[in-house]
Amino acid sequence: MRIAVAGATGNIGALTVAALERDGHHVTRISRSLGVDLSTGAGLEDALTGVEAVVDATNGPAADRQETVAYFGTTTRHLLAAEERAGVRHHVLLSIAGLDRIEGNAHYAGKREQERLVSAGPVPWTIVPATQFHDFAAMVAGWSEQDGVATIAPLLVQPIAPADVAEVLAEIAVGQPRGRHADVAGPEPQDLVDMARRTHQAHGRTVKLVPTWSTMFGPEMAGDVLLPGQGARITPTTFDQWLAQQR
Repeated sequence: MRIAVAGATGNIGALTVAALERDGHHVTRISRSLGVDLSTGAGLEDALTGVEAVVDATNGPAADRQETVAYFGTTTRHLLAAEERAGVRHHVLLSIAGLDRIEGNAHYAGKREQERLVSAGPVPWTIVPATQFHDFAAMVAGWSEQDGVATIAPLLVQPIAPADVAEVLAEIAVGQPRGRHADVAGPEPQDLVDMARRTHQAHGRTVKLVPTWSTMFGPEMAGDVLLPGQGARITPTTFDQWLAQQR
């Protein structure tokens, strides 16, 4: 098949491209750095010529709620409109598990807008809600790290390996639209603070971690809010296995 991946140069996008190409599919990479700008729609017509399915693994700004919602709204509208004109038969959106349980987070608000547009849009779709990735903890700590100290929320998560997310997206892209897919998660719950500490250790770094809710992740994310729902699809790679590959 000819499949386009939006966000093709990002973490999940690049892995999805690799998984699709390994299986013999022709992949069109959609990324601003490659000359296709979802914010304006520039380059989309040519990029989607002959494409049968699109995987949207794009990311966006996460700090300001209004900016995030506007960004995801604009890029998704441009992408869906171009897909409809090109005759694309399947739009696959990577989303976040538990999205409707979190109200205050700007990124979640943007992803809800993205889901709303896709589910009401003109192209048959599958939405794939995934839990946080194995590299999420160190990334979050990195946002605030200063002079060897970082704040991080003590979230309970059930993280998934980025490569496992890509495998699921590649599998779904070549199939029929399914509507809302079950949550996709890794095999076991983890504490985000401990994940960050262990990731830093694997990278040979020492960072003092200060657990706090005074970050972009507030108390509304405490408890089991971020864990996958009933009937989740559980992928095989544990955090320990992923961590061993980082050393």
